[in-house]
Amino acid sequence: MIKYPVKKKLCRIKQNLPKKIMNTQIAVEEITVQVADEHFLDYVDTILTTIADAAKVRGTGIARRSPEYIQQKMKEGKAIIALAGTEFAGFCYIESWGNKKFVANSGLIVVDKFRGHGLAKRIKRKAFELSRQKYPDAKIFGLTTGLAVMKINSELGYKPVTFSELTDDEAFWKGCQSCVNYDILQRTGRKHCLCTGMLYDPAVEEKKNKVD
Repeated sequence: MIKYPVKKKLCRIKQNLPKKIMNTQIAVEEITVQVADEHFLDYVDTILTTIADAAKVRGTGIARRSPEYIQQKMKEGKAIIALAGTEFAGFCYIESWGNKKFVANSGLIVVDKFRGHGLAKRIKRKAFELSRQKYPDAKIFGLTTGLAVMKINSELGYKPVTFSELTDDEAFWKGCQSCVNYDILQRTGRKHCLCTGMLYDPAVEEKKNKVD
């Protein structure tokens, strides 16, 4: 008599579980990842707050950008935004450096509740495609301490490189000043830090494809 209600309760839980999982999957599949334009300017404050909060949790710094800077990226069609309906889910933007010889995909962020479903990969791939479209001859690079981002970069064709192979544009490196590890970068003469430098060189990839 005591076991029956407990067993019945467990059955109800099991019956509800697949439905909850299914709803989560549907929500993830319905997230749109697209190039942002002036129609998405209302999300700027949310984007900057999400990036800042994530940096605090990770204990690392991130290049601080003003609302005007992110707005400009959207107006220029150089940003990627992910939305679950009208709810903000993720973001990334692209920047060119060294007279457009280098391009960086920066500010990658995914809202906590949408993590673990491959959304970062979708955003990163979209940013990569946009970079190749706008700057077909530019080398695409990034600095990261995150293993997940490194894996995504590797799948896209990035290779780990020394900092000397990245852009020497002072404006880019100035953005590192807001990082808690900036003193390491300074002490090493900008040769290395806790971040790993990764680079996609279209010229190298083209040669590889011809050989293959």
